[in-house]
Amino acid sequence: MDIDLTPKLAKQVYGGDGGSYHAWCPNDLPMLKEGNIGAGKLALTKNGFALPRYSDSAKVAYVLQGSGVAGIVLPEKDEKVVAIKKGDSIALPFGVVTWWYNKEDPELVVLFLGDTKTAHTAGSFTDMYLTGSNGIFTGFSTEFVSRAWDVEESVAKTLVSSQTAKGIVKLDAGFQMPEPKQANRDGMVLNCEEAPLDVDIKGGGRVVVLNTKNLPLVGEVGTGADLVRLNGSAMCSPGFSCDSALQVTYIVRGSGRVQVVGPDGKRILETHLKPGNLFIVPRFCVVSKIADPDGMDWFSIITTPNPKFTNLAGKVSPWKSLSPQVLQASFKVAPEVEKHFSSKRTAEEVFFPPPN
Repeated sequence: MDIDLTPKLAKQVYGGDGGSYHAWCPNDLPMLKEGNIGAGKLALTKNGFALPRYSDSAKVAYVLQGSGVAGIVLPEKDEKVVAIKKGDSIALPFGVVTWWYNKEDPELVVLFLGDTKTAHTAGSFTDMYLTGSNGIFTGFSTEFVSRAWDVEESVAKTLVSSQTAKGIVKLDAGFQMPEPKQANRDGMVLNCEEAPLDVDIKGGGRVVVLNTKNLPLVGEVGTGADLVRLNGSAMCSPGFSCDSALQVTYIVRGSGRVQVVGPDGKRILETHLKPGNLFIVPRFCVVSKIADPDGMDWFSIITTPNPKFTNLAGKVSPWKSLSPQVLQASFKVAPEVEKHFSSKRTAEEVFFPPPN
């Protein structure tokens, strides 16, 4: 496999006093285009406001840092204003209009990952802004705007031209934005740091999986997701997605090592991971990670709403199901070697604590 899998950091696309937007470019990370995956990151300073927009791609949003407010308008539905905080995940289907606001934190940072198979550009999100210097209505004539909104042409000009910023603005400290309602989080937001654990291995790690059961809108987005927290020096079992899905991984915290093995048993990636790195594991390739002593957390999307994985080590691996004779013949080893191999990893699954 000749494609470059090296993890990359996002680059700033635009920004100002209110914050900035960053993205990963398919030219720098070719697997984005190859896998039709988009990735971006919104960072808002205090009082920063990301203007209402919709996208050409369905996405999963994950709050990396800070707290704030999001406005979400599903097609033909009322606006839902929700409080968001670190660890929150939000599924954003096609056609949804969103805005984002940082009321009081030094910085609010939101990660966006999604499928771009219907996007204008493979491997990149394209956002369509409702207002601002690049807003959709700047392209219409005043006549069209005034008739569409049923206002005088002078009012149409004022509405379209007053906001001169692009994408992100900084609001006055005293400006009153709509207050969020706790009830609006139901079915819209799942906090991965507080949700029930799907996997919890003592000394190994923990996993929360986003799927259609705990966040139904994931089904409309078409991707599943998970937050993995690997303990210090622990190992994540070698494994692969057994439903042909791609794994798109963003390192949230900590650091560690990763190896990916592709066809013909060739190692196609071996590197050290750090916060902010994004990398993609191709279909059916096997990936494993070992955390540094401070541990490592990552947020991933998988390009299917209810992902399935096969682990190639631990008690749930195929090795534990294969008969001894098959193992002896496959490894070409004596029975005593096979017995020693089969006696290991009989209790652990997915995550393995560091050796004593």
